[in-house]
Amino acid sequence: MENKWFLSMIQDEFRGGKINLEKTHKLLEKLDIQCNYVHVKSIFKDNDRLKQGRITIEEFRSIYRIIAHREEIVEIFNTYSGNQKFLVEKNLLQFLIQEQYILDMSQNVAFEIIQKYEPIEEVKRAHRMSFEGFIRYMGSSECLIFKPDCGRVYQDMTQPLNDYFISSSHNTYLISDQLLGPSDLWGYVSALVKGCRCLEIDCWDGSQNEPIVYHGYTLTSKLLFKTVIQAIHKYAFLTSDYPVVLSLENHCSPSQQEVMADTLQSVFGDALLSDMLDDFPDKLPSPEVLKFKVLVRNKKIGTLRETHERKGSNKHGQVEELEEIYQDEIKGSETLIGSEDNPGKEDEIISVAGLPLFKKRKVKVALALSDLVIYTKAEKFRSFQHSRLYQQFNESNSIGETEARKLLKLRVALNFQTPGLPMDLQNGKFLDNGGSGYILKPHFLRDIKTQFNPNKPPNQSDPVTLTIRLISGIQLPPSNHSSSNKADALVILELFGVPNDQTKQQTRVIKRNAFSPRWNETFTFIIQVPELALMRFVVESQGLITGNEFLGQYTLPVLSMNKGYRRVPLFSRMGESLEPASLFIYVWYVR
Repeated sequence: MENKWFLSMIQDEFRGGKINLEKTHKLLEKLDIQCNYVHVKSIFKDNDRLKQGRITIEEFRSIYRIIAHREEIVEIFNTYSGNQKFLVEKNLLQFLIQEQYILDMSQNVAFEIIQKYEPIEEVKRAHRMSFEGFIRYMGSSECLIFKPDCGRVYQDMTQPLNDYFISSSHNTYLISDQLLGPSDLWGYVSALVKGCRCLEIDCWDGSQNEPIVYHGYTLTSKLLFKTVIQAIHKYAFLTSDYPVVLSLENHCSPSQQEVMADTLQSVFGDALLSDMLDDFPDKLPSPEVLKFKVLVRNKKIGTLRETHERKGSNKHGQVEELEEIYQDEIKGSETLIGSEDNPGKEDEIISVAGLPLFKKRKVKVALALSDLVIYTKAEKFRSFQHSRLYQQFNESNSIGETEARKLLKLRVALNFQTPGLPMDLQNGKFLDNGGSGYILKPHFLRDIKTQFNPNKPPNQSDPVTLTIRLISGIQLPPSNHSSSNKADALVILELFGVPNDQTKQQTRVIKRNAFSPRWNETFTFIIQVPELALMRFVVESQGLITGNEFLGQYTLPVLSMNKGYRRVPLFSRMGESLEPASLFIYVWYVR
């Protein structure tokens, strides 16, 4: 029956005789078999017996079987079909429960899978699944490692904003080098499309009273502030409905701050949050009530009550001076001349020699811009103790990277456009909760009385024992050093989380095989704080002289991992999908 179906699908293509490489590739796609052209080209060459660049129908059948009929899938199919040619619904149901851990299962689900993936009509009508249907199911999105439930917003979104991890970007307008590279609107657009919810805008005085955006004191190119705001308005809620925070790194004069305020109001209109939601707030509102809202983060004059009372009044030309005090580590008692916010002006130092110093300076803020800051008032970080004692619910700190590393080795906001490990972790973390850019913190990080210490295993920990059998690779990207489709492939499994959970394990090297390397190696991880843990799969080609070559990676939260036989999709260093390149694994864990 399978032979009859297969011939009926392809014979028309061979009525004119043999077919070339391009037609072979298209015919494979017509058969719903995803394939990388480089691999097809290499396998085509191996099966073109006369080496004329054209193959017979039988040679095509060989190519099809090499690409589609992977041995590891055949073994699973034979186990549940009893070496028969078909899975009946009962067999498929058994596989889904025992291997895929799908517990809310009924006979109807098996029927639906058969109807969706079985390509042979006679088999489908008989409520059976052929191997052709099984390979299509196993290669589908239903068998990906990422839990489909985590691909939608499923968390409680009614808690205060500070109870969430928020996807944030630093120097969002840069698309390459931070000192010399171009500033580009695409930096904002791409970050928003990836689910980023907090964007930094570095604002400076421009000509003709038009504020500009660029990385100050560098040779990066410049963008008009209003153009940036228009682009953000267009893409703000394309990926997520939840609020966008515009963090203004504001170096503008009061007159240009007023222009910024006018631009924000005219472009965003009612979407711009410019007043309190409650009369006497004592905590931040939730992402749910702030849906489709834009919040401005900037320095602020006075209280929320005073802002509310000024609503609707003319603030043109009204400027207030704000005194800032913040800590800096400077040896001795030298005077600092100039600062990012007030170049050329003297900062007053308050301290004694040899100790951490507090600097004090005055900053001018236009009231029109200040009054657009409601729940996201920017405050310089002084210390955790000071914040606990004095920080208001609507104040948030910016902590420099050096200071942050010293405090708790915290991860700071990222340049979304800079590829590499930090962005892989960022993207992996925020896959969860529908890619909405908001992830509810675990309960032990939301409790103000928490005793949680990332450097010590929690007293009431609920550890996870995670086991991963890394079975095989599927059409991996070839090495750049290979003239065909080869790579000396290995996989590294990296666990990121609290210090005690961080670990790395790797497979052996499979030489000269990027198409279908088989490892069949099992790895076990004991994870103390699974709520904060990420698993990163990295595929490399071994290099003896220049070091290993990166081929692809995938990162996701440990608690978002599906159990059973799963496919791990791979992404390039720039975050682009490398489909159909993937890993085939078996996942099992207990709590």
